[in-house]
Amino acid sequence: MPFARLASATTPTCHIGLGLAAVGRPGYINLGRDRDLPADRSVAALRARTHELLDAAYAQGVRYFDVARSYGRSEEFLADWLTDRPEADDVVVGSKWGYTYTANWTTDAERHEVKDHSAQTYERQRAETEALLGDRLDLYQIHSVTPDSPALTDKELHAGLAEAAARGVTVGFSTSGPAQADAIRAALAVTVDGEPLFRTVQSTYNALETSAGPALAEAHDAGLTVIVKEGMANGRLAGEQAPDALKAVAEETSYGCDAVALALVLQQPWAGVVLSGAATSPQLASNLHAAAVDLDEDHLARLAALVEEPRAYWERRSALPWH
Repeated sequence: MPFARLASATTPTCHIGLGLAAVGRPGYINLGRDRDLPADRSVAALRARTHELLDAAYAQGVRYFDVARSYGRSEEFLADWLTDRPEADDVVVGSKWGYTYTANWTTDAERHEVKDHSAQTYERQRAETEALLGDRLDLYQIHSVTPDSPALTDKELHAGLAEAAARGVTVGFSTSGPAQADAIRAALAVTVDGEPLFRTVQSTYNALETSAGPALAEAHDAGLTVIVKEGMANGRLAGEQAPDALKAVAEETSYGCDAVALALVLQQPWAGVVLSGAATSPQLASNLHAAAVDLDEDHLARLAALVEEPRAYWERRSALPWH
């Protein structure tokens, strides 16, 4: 598995990855993003911002980068960076298929992405990803699997994914929604020729939404690498937006709310990679401090009180505006 490279890495931040959802397109739902990005949201401006973040992340020890077909031109931006920096041959690259970007580089589109988990969409998007990332693609994930996703039962799709795995690409899936745990457990049961199909799972887990935790522990025990997304709850756990309890713990530890929020996730024994979704280099630097945060039992108990009911959490997330 390509993640063996991360397991053998010695940088303090090797278990923190950089996701490009917030900078690969002009609109996203992260709170404060309207202030974080330049007024110029042109392709050239966001390519430059993305490359700045990738440079900073790599220099500070980050070795996993996460993109998706639906993250605007994130695959293209990452591919350009990899071409310009051949010395960065030790990074692990993950992308996702299953959503098609439909906003046409605008922030006010009626629909920003369309979901389709069919085998036909996989074949089309796999070719699109291959054209950009080629043999630099290490991990290909089904984007946002839910319990009712046809990706869990489509044997034609499973065969295609198994063929990709046989050619050396790690096959994984991501989850979203209040029933993440059910989706994870259903995916763990998917086999091809008697062998488990999926080798990684990427799920939302943070101080407000912990419901996937037990299922992620089961996935880890089954041998999957667990990648955690949205550890900052789309900005709800950063800066002025952060709950008072989180602000208090941050003050006591002398780190930012963002670093404490990510440290809480890093502390989970099943967490393999925790993603930063930073949109600026200072945000990234602050996020990476998570590797140094030491949370004691009192801190953990106070942060545990922040957990929300999953359906309420996801309803609030779905109501966040695209900036």
